[in-house]
Amino acid sequence: MENSPIFKPLLSTTHSPINAHFSKNASDFVVRENPLYEFSGSGEHLIVEIQKKDLTTAEALSILSGESGAKMRDFGYAGLKDKEGMTTQFISLPSKFEQNLNNFSHEKLKILNTTRHNNKIKIGHLKSNNFFIRLKKVLPSEATRLREVLNLIDKNGYPNYFGYQRFGKFGDNSKSGLEILEALNCGDKKVFGKYNPKLRDFLISAYQSDLFNKWLSKRVEISRFSECFNANELKEIYKFDKQTIANLKSQKQFFKLLQGEVLGHYPYGKVFLCEDLDAEVEKFVARDRTSSGLIVGAKAYESKDVAKEIEDMFFEEANNFKHLMNGSRRYAWVWIENLEYKYNEQQAQFSMSFTLQKGSYATVVLKEILGRDIFEI
Repeated sequence: MENSPIFKPLLSTTHSPINAHFSKNASDFVVRENPLYEFSGSGEHLIVEIQKKDLTTAEALSILSGESGAKMRDFGYAGLKDKEGMTTQFISLPSKFEQNLNNFSHEKLKILNTTRHNNKIKIGHLKSNNFFIRLKKVLPSEATRLREVLNLIDKNGYPNYFGYQRFGKFGDNSKSGLEILEALNCGDKKVFGKYNPKLRDFLISAYQSDLFNKWLSKRVEISRFSECFNANELKEIYKFDKQTIANLKSQKQFFKLLQGEVLGHYPYGKVFLCEDLDAEVEKFVARDRTSSGLIVGAKAYESKDVAKEIEDMFFEEANNFKHLMNGSRRYAWVWIENLEYKYNEQQAQFSMSFTLQKGSYATVVLKEILGRDIFEI
C-alpha cells in the first residue's frame, strides 16, 4: 500500500523514524463513528449500528441488502470506513425491511443496535470518529519518544492530508481521475461505459485529493522553512515580498497563515477570506478557526493575494476541468481530541486512542507519529 508510487507529502514532524510494528487488523485498529445528531427513535427510517471487520462499507451493505431485501440505493451512510480493522458505523434503510434482519448473523458483520429516525443518513452526517491503535514490538526508549511526539501533535495539530486509501492499491486513482476529466472535456463518451458513475466520481475526487495534498505539502514546507531560515534566505527561496516574509517570521505557531487565504471557523462553520492576519493568527492558535485548502472545482471559494499565488502553483492545471467538478474547501490544519495513551512494557505494546474530525485519516496521524510510512518495519 504505502509502497505505491503516489505522492508522499512532507510531514510536519521532523524526528527520526520510530521503531514499532503496526498491523491494520481488528484487534489493533478500531474505529467508532460519532453521529452528527441524536436519532429521534421514531420515523420511517431504520437506523442500524453495525460493526464490521475485514469488509468495506460497500461489502457490508451488500450483505445487508441480500439479507433484508433492500436495494443498495435504499441504504444511507455518513462515510466509508476502512476495510482493514474493526469499524463501527451507522447506516439507514427503510423501516419496512426491519423484520428481515431480526435473525441476522454473519462472521464478519454484526448488528449492535437499532433505532428509528425521520431522515435517511447522508454522506457527511457524522460528527467525528474515535480511533484506537495498538503498536507492537515497542522498546521502552521508543515508548518515551512516542509519548513526546504524541504530546507535540496534541499541542500543535497536524496537516489534514488525504490518506493513502484515497489513491488505490497501486496509487493510480488520481491518474485515472485526470484521464476521465480529459475524456469528458473532449466529449469522449466512451468513458461512461468504462466506469460506473460512483467509481467515476471517486476517481475524480482522488485527482482533487492529490492536488490538495501537493498544495498542503508546500504549505508545510513554507512553515518549516520559516522557522529554519532567516528573512533574506526565505526571500531567495520563495521570492516573497517583504511583508509576507515579515508575516511568516512573526508567527510563533508551527503552521503559518497567509494574507488572503480562505479560513474556516473551527471545528465547523463557514469559510471566509483572511484579511486581518494578526487577529486571525490569534484565533487560529486558540483553535477557533483554521486554514482551508482548495478542493478544485467551479463552486469553490477562491483565495487571494499570496495565498492564491501558492494555490495556483498546484491547481492551475485543473482549470480546464473546473466546470466538471463542484469543488469545495477542506480544513488544511486540524487537531486531535481526547488523546490517551498507555505503554505495556511487559508485552512491548503501546496503545493510543483519539478523536478526529470527519474526513480525517488516522493513518495520516500515525505517519506523523512514527515519522515514516506506517507499514515499514
